[in-house]
Amino acid sequence: MTAHDCGSAAARAAMFGALISVSHTSTLEQIPDLVAEQAARVGLSDVVIYLADLQQEVLSPLVSRPAPAGSGESGEICIEGTVAGRAFQHGRILPASARDPRQWWVPLVDGTDRLGVLRIGAPGADEDALRDMERLAGLVALLVVSKRPLSDTYARLVRRRRMSVSAEMEWRLMPQRTFATDRFVISAVMEPAYDVSGDVYDYALEGRTAHLAIFDAMGHDTAAGLTANLALTTLRNSRHEGEGLVRAAERIDEALMGQFGGERFATGVLATLDIPNGELVWVNCGHHPPVIVRRRATIELECDPAPPAGTGLHLPVTECRAQLQPGDRLLLYTDGITEARNRHGEEFGMERFTDFLIRHQADELPVPETLRRLIHHHLDYHERRLRDDATVLLVEWPGTPYTRKEAEALTGVPEGSDTRPPGS
Repeated sequence: MTAHDCGSAAARAAMFGALISVSHTSTLEQIPDLVAEQAARVGLSDVVIYLADLQQEVLSPLVSRPAPAGSGESGEICIEGTVAGRAFQHGRILPASARDPRQWWVPLVDGTDRLGVLRIGAPGADEDALRDMERLAGLVALLVVSKRPLSDTYARLVRRRRMSVSAEMEWRLMPQRTFATDRFVISAVMEPAYDVSGDVYDYALEGRTAHLAIFDAMGHDTAAGLTANLALTTLRNSRHEGEGLVRAAERIDEALMGQFGGERFATGVLATLDIPNGELVWVNCGHHPPVIVRRRATIELECDPAPPAGTGLHLPVTECRAQLQPGDRLLLYTDGITEARNRHGEEFGMERFTDFLIRHQADELPVPETLRRLIHHHLDYHERRLRDDATVLLVEWPGTPYTRKEAEALTGVPEGSDTRPPGS
């Protein structure tokens, strides 16, 4: 008899019910002990929550009093080259040891946004136990996400060094890094994570429409962060008022002029994607144009650019259109990706940027994992010293809806009820 056999359906229901009930008046710091206590009801022992750092390089145990930023946590695990890291990267429930699977690493995912992993003790786990692990991880992810906005503990835990004030603003402003439905996948990355100043990205859904945006504000100081913040907030306000892309671009220009008097500006692309039919509409405010990765080729979308927002030139804003094809990947990016030079004076360049994505698309990695590897490749190319912000927003559009398994594979979500223990 396995440990899981001791747990009945009633015990499992009691476990999940108790966690939900106590979570209403619990802090983030209390969640690990509550989870471990309740999981023991169904034979899942020694449960530990590990969260990924901001740059997704290590997994650190969630503790009530994390070490100061930069000093590292006791027991942290590297994502590269570890079983726990593979579970995080590929979205798979994996045994800590294939020969003696007494402990398991379970991806911790909020929707499709990767948070970390759970370590769970379950000797001789069967299919039902693996399903319980996956469901427990789903509930824990929801609890962590619901508590983290008010938790300084979370902010300290996921940081490995001090963060600039501008970066603090930007990370608080932007949506989660990955989101998906059966009709599309959106994922984003941004570096230098602790010193980003003027880059921001945005996306939101409205019925059949996906709203997309990216901005790059001038400068590398706190004022750049304020500029980007004002541009993005004005865009959202315009969108909520039901205004179109052209009017939104005009309002952003007016807002930046009103605040900075022409001394600060931001380039950007504002776009909408009709999710069912793949029609892309966008305006370009002095920014690099959107790029489509189609099979093994890239297409730079042409559109007459308006001036950067904040210049007050009042020149016409052109709305442009393009039709995506099934399987296309749409890229919005800032010049810190393509134009940044290494110490030899060599740019990373568009060819290296898109070639990396094309090659790794063939590897069938989850989209957020592809972008994680891209940004680390970019950092390595520049010896981890970036002089400019580097941001990428990627949208994958399948044309016809993904199957459940396809969506899970693309985003690194565990396969749920279809999970099977090794050798089954």
